[in-house]
Amino acid sequence: MVAQDEPMEESGVTSAPTLRGGLTPEASRLFRVYKTISAMLKKRGYMVPREMREMTPADFTNKFGEHPSRESLTILVEKADNETDQLFVFFPEDEKVGVKPIKVYTDRMREENVTNAVLVLRVDITPFAKQAVQEISDDCRIEHFKEAELLVDITEHTLVPKHQVLSMNEKGELLKRYRLKETQLPRIQPNDPVARYYGMKRGQ
Repeated sequence: MVAQDEPMEESGVTSAPTLRGGLTPEASRLFRVYKTISAMLKKRGYMVPREMREMTPADFTNKFGEHPSRESLTILVEKADNETDQLFVFFPEDEKVGVKPIKVYTDRMREENVTNAVLVLRVDITPFAKQAVQEISDDCRIEHFKEAELLVDITEHTLVPKHQVLSMNEKGELLKRYRLKETQLPRIQPNDPVARYYGMKRGQ
C-alpha cells in the first residue's frame, strides 16, 4: 500500500497530495507508464538511455517537474542495429484522441523521416482517428496503448512465459531445423497483449 502524505494548507491554499517518492497521483501514474514504455522499447531492440531505464521518482520530477506536461514526455529512439529505424512515443493531452492530433503527429513523423510511432492514450481514440491511422498505414505505422495497459510490464508477470521475436532468417532456420512448414507453427493473434507489447507484425 502506498503511503500518502497529508495535504499541506498554507494561507487557505491546499496543495496536491503527494505519494511516496514525492510524486503527485497523476505524476506517479505517468512515471509508471514511462518506465513500462522504456522497458518495452528496450525489449523491442531500441537503444534506450540508461537514465531512462533506471529513472527514479526523484529523477522523473527533476526532469519533468511536479506536474509534467504530456508533450514533454515525447520519446524518440532508434534501433541498435539500424539507426534509420526510429520510433516516436507521443503522449496526447486529449482524453479521447481525434483526427487533428493524429495529423500533427504524422506531419512531424514525415518531417523527421520517422515511420513508426506509439501513442499513449489517456483514455481512448475516436473511431475517426482510428480510421485516419488505418488510412496512412502504408506509409506510417502508429500503434496505440491506453495508459491503463502500461501501468505494469506484463512481460515481467510470473505467469507470462518469455517471448522472443525472430528475424526472418531466424524463422527460416527454425523451420529448417525442425522440418516444419510455417502453417505448423503455433499462432499468436496480433491483438494479443504480448504481441502488441513487442510490436509484432503478421508473419513474425
